[in-house]
Amino acid sequence: MVEGVLKDPVAERIPMNTAELDETDQRLVSLLRHDGRMPYKTLAEKTGLTETTVRSRLRRLEEQDLLRVVAVTDFEAAGYSLMLAVGVQVEGRSAADVAADLAAFPEVFSVCQVVGSHDIECLMVAEDQEAVSELLTQRLAAVKGVRRLLPAMAIDVLKNQPNWVRFDTPRGQS
Repeated sequence: MVEGVLKDPVAERIPMNTAELDETDQRLVSLLRHDGRMPYKTLAEKTGLTETTVRSRLRRLEEQDLLRVVAVTDFEAAGYSLMLAVGVQVEGRSAADVAADLAAFPEVFSVCQVVGSHDIECLMVAEDQEAVSELLTQRLAAVKGVRRLLPAMAIDVLKNQPNWVRFDTPRGQS
């Protein structure tokens, strides 16, 4: 890992030479993306495999950290009506340290160090305009090292798919 760069802890555990997913693995992942609670029996019926084969394939994918079945909360269902992207310019402190502080905010669900007009990009949610104002002007602005906040509010969320990974193309190819 490059010093000072935040990484997804799961991504750090995946070796660069990880075996590719075959067509059957991809089909299982696709089915679980549609319904993460799909029983092994149903997965077996839909893929033409035995339940035992489905179990062993999914266990292998989980052990290789190629698959995690997790619950993802719909931010609107959780009471947050607004999503924001906030660019953060940093001064007088490392971007990695500022990013770590920003990642601790419960409303923040993504923090990335970036190259461009700002140093950090955060995705976050808020209950309403008042919460946005308080979050930006009082809480985020008070983080040591934050020079400037560049907020953009989502007006329509067309796709919000956390943990999306493209399996149809081997890594390194487009």
